[in-house]
Amino acid sequence: MTLNEAISRTDALKPNGFTRAQKLAWLSALDGGVTAEVINTHEGGEWVEFTPYTEQSDGSTALLIPPPYDEVYQRYLEAQMDYANGEFERFNNSNAMYTAAYTAFVNYYNRTHLPIGTDKKYY
Repeated sequence: MTLNEAISRTDALKPNGFTRAQKLAWLSALDGGVTAEVINTHEGGEWVEFTPYTEQSDGSTALLIPPPYDEVYQRYLEAQMDYANGEFERFNNSNAMYTAAYTAFVNYYNRTHLPIGTDKKYY
């Protein structure tokens, strides 16, 4: 999924007044966390550098979480919007959907990538 796809899919399902810059900031926070907490803690991703998304970022930039787990982005944006709007009941539902999608991705990543420092010997 690209930056433009994440934003347009979310806007189509949840019309809102948030700026593109705000949505890019939220997506940056999410992918920054994915880089630090998931990718850089596993072999093959050591010290991947993440550059935050800005208005100058190419809209066709691919986000870090691959399909079929990329619904995380839409769910995250929806949750952030609900929280910012003070719609806490909606936020609780949106956040539960985001958390389930994010957990599915993290579980997949943990199954397919060895953590850094893991001894590859099996007893």
